[in-house]
Amino acid sequence: MLVDACQVLGLDCAGAEPIRIAENAIWRLPGQLVARISRPGGTPTARRELAVANWLADHGIPAVRPAPGVDQPTTVDGRAVTIWEELPPHRDGTVNEVAHLLKALHSLPEPDFALEPLEPFSKIRTRLNQAAVVDDANLAWLHSYTDRLEAAWLRLVEAPTLSRCVLHGDAWVGNVAAAEDGISYLLDLDSFTTGPREWDLTSTAVKLTSTGGITSSDYEEFCSIYGADVTAWPGYETLRDIRELRMTAYACRIATEHPGHPHALREVQYRIECLMGRQGARPWRWTAVP
Repeated sequence: MLVDACQVLGLDCAGAEPIRIAENAIWRLPGQLVARISRPGGTPTARRELAVANWLADHGIPAVRPAPGVDQPTTVDGRAVTIWEELPPHRDGTVNEVAHLLKALHSLPEPDFALEPLEPFSKIRTRLNQAAVVDDANLAWLHSYTDRLEAAWLRLVEAPTLSRCVLHGDAWVGNVAAAEDGISYLLDLDSFTTGPREWDLTSTAVKLTSTGGITSSDYEEFCSIYGADVTAWPGYETLRDIRELRMTAYACRIATEHPGHPHALREVQYRIECLMGRQGARPWRWTAVP
């Protein structure tokens, strides 16, 4: 796949190194370039991702940048391939760096190209439908829970006072890269959408309230930088529950694709039991799946 795409684009892939093979396959290429290969059917998303990257550049928001002079995206065997400039040496972001970037992003006017409104449930249902590692009883409960949360979500978004802005869509520390020169960059632009700003803020809030991944002082500083505390918003519990379900559905996909990985399977079962109320009160002890 990578070799075929580079041949089409006239790029050298000798010595290419995998950076991350997950939702997308990301490879480091010679010449300080990075190739991103989508799942099948990802060409429309790749086009939007490139448009978002250029729009962010126009507004001075640090983010990954498409490689200049490359006619993209290109599609090989149904998968979209895009080429990006490699970032300088960096580490994962902090919640403070996420807050600064979200504050800047949410202040921007909507772009002149189409961004679909936020719809959290289609990906959840797709992943649950493919969750071969989950038994029938638990899967039926998850589908019923999804239906209940979607009904709560629809009631929430009908409120005339709900905020609306451009969203990253998956704003957490793993999607921010902090370079040694102090600049923090937004990564993974494929989830950009429009909707309530509270959606992006919930990604960090659940690290405190649901999984205990950050401290109270970390979260207080996040709120101070951004200027709002989403946990004080009346709709937070609905967004929190949707986020938890999305995280569980993602773990289901990983465990299904890697059936020999015992940690992923145990984590799926644990997360389901948490959602069912069988593992006590939040925060729970969720751990990352590969």
